[in-house]
Amino acid sequence: MSQPDSALPHLCLVAPAMYPVLAGSRNLPVVGGAEVQQAILARAFRAEGYPVTVLSWDYGQPETCEVDGIRVCRIPAAEGGMPGIRFLHPRLTALWDAMEHAGADIYYQRCAGGYTGAAAAFARRRRRRFVYAAAHDHDLLPGHGNILASWRERQIYAYGLRRADAVVVQNPTQARSYRQWMGRQAVMIPSCHAPPPGAAADSEGCVLWVGMMRAWKRPELFLELARRLPRLRFRMVGGPSLEPHERECYTRIEREAGLLPNVEFIGFVPYADIDRHFDAARVFVNTSAAEGFPNTFLQAWARGMPTLSFLDCGARDDAGEIGLRAEGIDDMARELQTLMERDDAWLGRGARCRRHFASRHSVQAAACAYRRLFRALLERQA
Repeated sequence: MSQPDSALPHLCLVAPAMYPVLAGSRNLPVVGGAEVQQAILARAFRAEGYPVTVLSWDYGQPETCEVDGIRVCRIPAAEGGMPGIRFLHPRLTALWDAMEHAGADIYYQRCAGGYTGAAAAFARRRRRRFVYAAAHDHDLLPGHGNILASWRERQIYAYGLRRADAVVVQNPTQARSYRQWMGRQAVMIPSCHAPPPGAAADSEGCVLWVGMMRAWKRPELFLELARRLPRLRFRMVGGPSLEPHERECYTRIEREAGLLPNVEFIGFVPYADIDRHFDAARVFVNTSAAEGFPNTFLQAWARGMPTLSFLDCGARDDAGEIGLRAEGIDDMARELQTLMERDDAWLGRGARCRRHFASRHSVQAAACAYRRLFRALLERQA
């Protein structure tokens, strides 16, 4: 990889859970969609010549290390310190110290939380630029509709949203929510993905579900599809959530999946090994009640694999929505049976998915959009 270009701004990604994904770790059970996107973007920015620093929690890596030319600096884990004050110390003080040490021109943070407000406050104090990127539709719902449970964290997060120099969204729903809440325009930059060479759906493959086992992802609906369509093969991939109140979900789904002969329950798979499961599938199913823009859709579309969900993620071409959207479980079962049994329907939808991915969700397209955004922010500052 080439040396950083000193003429380009130094970028710092405040991404606490990103190190295991960036480093391709197979030993740490941490895979989140936001972290996957940030790892892809960090490599894309670095490939374009930007100096890039990542701030991540301690997963056993050195205090400062390098991954593919990207400098990684360690910050204390979220649970460190005394309850009641640990957000201020050590979390806030350590984050500010790390951001100061990074010495970046533009700071980038993804996902709703207290880090949004802390990073925005630092950038404002040091006269640097701050970019926030939404990772879920609920990130931009005000008040109690927001994904955050704590009143204090919601206030700190809202502070960060108000003071961000730019807010990046994944779909029109998020853009509309941000405009209604904050009265400001967001920047639409579609999520991106870099598929491995030769990636393709398997015409003889299974029905695939991939995700962290959380209640709002409703994995039990995937098992209901398997009960209704016993002649089809189903595969579930996903580990337990790190949140204590979600642990029961994983245990319950693993137990129920074991009672269905047409379901293969895989459990946690590191991001570095996930491609082989997509390569073995014919159709991808998402059962979530809400999302942002699932990376799994891009992993499927890049292979010419249709997706079936209850979501409108905003992806469209001249013929309408790219992914198939079901109105309920009965509708989803009918659509799934059609895609699995009729090659004409499967091939037609899959071709549309692949074309849309190539035109809208390549890493090059995302990097170009961010390049324009960064240039505009620095020109505005000057």
